[in-house]
Amino acid sequence: MLYRSFPGRNEMLSILGFGCMRLPQTSDDPRDIDTPLATQMLRSAIDRGVNYVDTAWPYHGGESENFLAGALADGYREKVYLATKLPSWEVSSHEDMDRLLNKQLEKLNTGHIDYYLIHALNTQRWENLTSLGLFDFIERALADGRIQHIGFSFHDELPLFKTIIDAYPWEFCQIQYNLLDTDFQAGTEGLSYAHEKGVGIIVMEPLRGGYFTRNIPPQVSALWKRNGFSRDAADWALRWVWNDPRVTIILSGMSLPEQVEQNLMSAAAGEPDSLGPDELETVIQVRDFYTSRIKVPCTSCQYCMPCPNGVDIPRSFKFYNDAHMFNNPEEQRLQYGKFLAGMGADQCIACGECEPKCPQKIPIIEELEKVDALLG
Repeated sequence: MLYRSFPGRNEMLSILGFGCMRLPQTSDDPRDIDTPLATQMLRSAIDRGVNYVDTAWPYHGGESENFLAGALADGYREKVYLATKLPSWEVSSHEDMDRLLNKQLEKLNTGHIDYYLIHALNTQRWENLTSLGLFDFIERALADGRIQHIGFSFHDELPLFKTIIDAYPWEFCQIQYNLLDTDFQAGTEGLSYAHEKGVGIIVMEPLRGGYFTRNIPPQVSALWKRNGFSRDAADWALRWVWNDPRVTIILSGMSLPEQVEQNLMSAAAGEPDSLGPDELETVIQVRDFYTSRIKVPCTSCQYCMPCPNGVDIPRSFKFYNDAHMFNNPEEQRLQYGKFLAGMGADQCIACGECEPKCPQKIPIIEELEKVDALLG
């Protein structure tokens, strides 16, 4: 196992982090974790060098933290750096922050959390938390030892990311980043900005939620094998992220033992700057193929927003484009219905307010009709 540290820190962290968001289950109910199998997978990864374990309040319907209390028994808690996250959407008072942290310590059966994140920050949550005294809470939790290191995870646009980075001396941040999402949310520019400020980088969704490994188009499979390369898609995607020396940890949500094996194999070769020109060119060609399947050239610039009828136009187009890029309309339909209920394309009343604002000159009304026909 290879290890890296955050800027200015001495702790050596495994470049592969075990994410407890997609543990094996015994039924379709996310709370039904297959505890024996999941424990075996986690402990096997730890025995082979993984020392960063990540969970959060909502994972597996709130059961992920409880699972870890047992899985990290028998001396395994002492072998890892444990990370969990303050559920920012649950905070309506300053007292809530302490209440939630203390409950997490109880659920995890631990005296401290090594790496604590403010979870899933966006504009609304950031404004709410800062108005309620977030920084006072952080300083108090650090001082009394309930948490050892502080960071945040992010799900919004680049300007807010920079604002958050500049607002507090964070030790690390967690962003979505992969070979396709270089201009999504924080993106490459945000990654560079955080690194320049001395903030460590943890990457989530390196496989785009597994999309890179399912329904792989024949053209992509052929590209991955060009010049005699023998890596599978997951190995390519993980190695591409690790190739960036600014990235410390990749989080992988492993739900099968064979995924643990594959990820460990990739991590053994995840040296920074280890991909050669031919390999980097291969990644570019794969990226170009996927992006060639985009139907709506939306850049998520947000100029069309807010919609007076509540349509989340950029996200509607993202689900629509993903359905075409990864040939998985059924899966995207489920995600679209879950995340855009009441904000989807079906809410468009064709008022026309958005179209003059679009720098890409997208016929938004017409395209939203297509979104609704496919995903509604």
